[in-house]
Amino acid sequence: MKANKIIYWIITGLFSFMILAGASFYFIGHDEVVLSFIALGYSPAIIYPLAVAKILGIIAITTKKSKILKNLAYLGFATNLTLAVIAHLSVGDGEQGGALMGLALLVGSIFFEWRMNTSKELALATK
Repeated sequence: MKANKIIYWIITGLFSFMILAGASFYFIGHDEVVLSFIALGYSPAIIYPLAVAKILGIIAITTKKSKILKNLAYLGFATNLTLAVIAHLSVGDGEQGGALMGLALLVGSIFFEWRMNTSKELALATK
């Protein structure tokens, strides 16, 4: 059970760092991000709202204050990263690797959270 928790926090920490670094760049390197969004076929108007949503999503996942918000954040990240992969493949720029890595970390975070919760339930059931 402890190993699952450690692995969960390592994967979730890496995922969180990756997402927060990207969201920060949306503010710091806004002009460059605008060009990237236009090249991918997305409106630059979504850059700031997307950055804020990513920050709030990481807060929802890491604080676990609300199961519904946490699950919505996971869903939002899965949607965002999947659309990023599709957009990069569509334009053929070869930049889908980061989104694929994000998806892998997201799946790992969800999986090890499930294993942690399953381990807790089994431990309670055997007492």
